[in-house]
Amino acid sequence: MTFDPTCNVPPGCRVETDLLGMALVPEASLFGLQTQRAIANFPISGRSIAELPLLIRSLAQVKKAAALTNLANDEIERTVAEAIIVACDLVIDGQHLEAFTVDILQGGAGTSTNMNMNEVLANLALISLGHLPGDYSVVHPNDHVNRNQSTNDVYATAARLSVYEGNLRLIQSIEALADKFEKKASSFKDIRKLGRTQLQDAVPMTVEQEFQAFASTLREDAARARETGIFFLEVNLGGTAVGSGVGASEAYSANVVEVLKSVTGRNVVRAKDLFEASWDMGAFVFYSGLLKRLASKLSKICNDLRLLGSGPCGGLSEIGLPPMQPGSSIMPGKINPVIPEVVNQVAFKIFGLDLTITFAAEAGQLQLNAFAPIIVSSTTEAIMLLCSAMDVLGTRCVDDIVLIESRCKVHLETSLASATDLVPIIGYKSATEVAALALKKHCSVEAAYRLWAERQPRVQFS
Repeated sequence: MTFDPTCNVPPGCRVETDLLGMALVPEASLFGLQTQRAIANFPISGRSIAELPLLIRSLAQVKKAAALTNLANDEIERTVAEAIIVACDLVIDGQHLEAFTVDILQGGAGTSTNMNMNEVLANLALISLGHLPGDYSVVHPNDHVNRNQSTNDVYATAARLSVYEGNLRLIQSIEALADKFEKKASSFKDIRKLGRTQLQDAVPMTVEQEFQAFASTLREDAARARETGIFFLEVNLGGTAVGSGVGASEAYSANVVEVLKSVTGRNVVRAKDLFEASWDMGAFVFYSGLLKRLASKLSKICNDLRLLGSGPCGGLSEIGLPPMQPGSSIMPGKINPVIPEVVNQVAFKIFGLDLTITFAAEAGQLQLNAFAPIIVSSTTEAIMLLCSAMDVLGTRCVDDIVLIESRCKVHLETSLASATDLVPIIGYKSATEVAALALKKHCSVEAAYRLWAERQPRVQFS
């Protein structure tokens, strides 16, 4: 709230000043006035950026790289720079997440997130130097923590690094689920079943082949994720506001990316065109397409599991899904395929997030995309949802799937699938006659073939 300087400061508060004037901030808070204004301005989702720990960690790493570079260039007093670096390490270590309070949905292209970080680091540095929070004459959020930086390059860089780290976690989850499907496939080796196309009887196959296909399609996306993740290691750090590097020293701009590479342990590279990199969100759109592709595959797999496990009496019932909870408040004994169902719903959410990312990336104007916060939060949410969904699907469903071999055998033997095997022997037209006969007589294809063969005219030789 706005503060009248002629009044006494209320207990438990401190006074801070910014462009818009003086206001009160909780005395012990690590954030400052610009964060407080953002809290008031954006009561939107009820979710704070503390729910994006990878973004917070990555932004602290960027700030550490900036402080180290500023220290090496003698652009910040050593004691101040070292205190900022210590503060960065605390945040990188996961401490003080509660101080990151601005909403994940915010105007300003991420400025509120950047200032939240600047204020937290400044106040942590002040405390370590024996000063009270808010004593910015010693360590200032802008003059010291944000030295040589703009939101437009540090936030953008942190966003990309956070997605890179999230992608590594995603790859682990994909591979783990693929491993589980492969293990299950090997346990079903050589068991024949009916293959289906368009929900109709098609040709024989094995259960192993069906489950191995689930694993194979997931491994394809793990490979694509490894390739795509590299895009996020190209950053615009040092470009400041629009890519020109205005407000940053030449020594800083020339060295900060290499320092960041050392801080993160990742092969970070500077974008060739900093002006383009300041507004381009193409990597996020491309990657979101990959997440959508993965989600669509997972949903298809779960559709298959629900179909194969349908029943237990009126459906296919070729596999048994693990019973996780009672399925009805009125129908005794009913068990629902709740784990595949929740993964289906995650997929639907991913499709919506992809559309959000696409619109937000397209809506950028001139030298900046103002909608980076929703692009970053949507991408992060999609990654985390997919990781959780795959982990749950693997451990609470795939691990305990059982095969109902008798049902597989009945479906195969009573189907027309083996009629296809007759085509190379007697031709398509004759094989069709055999299949029609099997349907009419309600018998196996083998039995129908014997009946058909008996009816064929014998060739007489003179």
